Amino acid sequence: MTQALRYPFPDPPAEGQAVEVAQGVLWLRLPLPGALDHVNAYLLDDGQSWTLVDTGLSSKRTKAIWQAALAGPLRGKPVSRVIVTHHHPDHVGLAGWFQDQGAELLMTRTAWLYARMLTLDEQATRSPESTLFLTRAGLSGEALAQKAAERPFNFCDVVDPLPLGFSRLEEGTVLQAAGRRWQVRLGQGHAPDHATLWSLDDALVLGGDQFLATITPNIGVYATEPDADPLTDWLTSCRSFQTIAQPDQLILPGHKLPFTGLPLRLMQKIASHDAALARLLDHLSAPTRAVDCFSALYRRSLGPDDFGLALAETLAHLNCLHRQGKITRHLSPDGAWAWQRA
Repeated sequence: MTQALRYPFPDPPAEGQAVEVAQGVLWLRLPLPGALDHVNAYLLDDGQSWTLVDTGLSSKRTKAIWQAALAGPLRGKPVSRVIVTHHHPDHVGLAGWFQDQGAELLMTRTAWLYARMLTLDEQATRSPESTLFLTRAGLSGEALAQKAAERPFNFCDVVDPLPLGFSRLEEGTVLQAAGRRWQVRLGQGHAPDHATLWSLDDALVLGGDQFLATITPNIGVYATEPDADPLTDWLTSCRSFQTIAQPDQLILPGHKLPFTGLPLRLMQKIASHDAALARLLDHLSAPTRAVDCFSALYRRSLGPDDFGLALAETLAHLNCLHRQGKITRHLSPDGAWAWQRA
């Protein structure tokens, strides 16, 4: 029988404080705006310095938290290396800030290229490609005009500049930290080439957003690659990780609580998306725009702040079904894709 999920550390660290979750491994929490109000960071004790895994967003508050932590629970030792699991802002936001203080940056090549490109790509207004993306999804009229007039989210708003130079992580890379050997295993779907680190010496896994216990990371399609199929990549990764997951491994995730029971969690994540695909397929008995599919996937009311992530995830599920040949699409007169069960 698959072991149930367990949470050995039910109380998260207070702001600026640290909890030791294994010998030489500290857990910190950093604030985020929005409903998901935190991101986890981990410090690996290398003796004279620390290896940091993920950094939080760039903000005055987060930098002040780090400065206080370095002087307090981190005992005045510097951060000599920063490992970034993936390129999303809450994980890479202060990588460049730590580099400016002398830290070495370790990332996958894909993650570094995405992060570096996005920090340099500041947009004052929404691009024509982004507006077309929203039109194809079914936005029109006043709603589309409002989105087109908004200043879009810019990576550089919450991510410090990344200087040239990084050390590449790739599938199978083994590195030393906190007295352990860690092997890199790459996940896909939530972010391209997402690095997870598996201790070869005990049952510890640094999971980033690839392994979360009580929430599922967003699997999204965006204007940069509107026909992408990240959900198939995600499900393939989950099944691949099933071959090495063990119930006693302590998973140190990017959000929420550390947990054990990864085999069960992988089964749950696969089943959750399979069920969502089935609901969506059933919903598409008649031609339907992407923006009219939210209820099939989420089965709850969504607010305006949820729109972007909900649309991205809906399109990921639609593209997955389309790639499988289970649905078709055609352009309606208003320029939106109309999706329908084949």
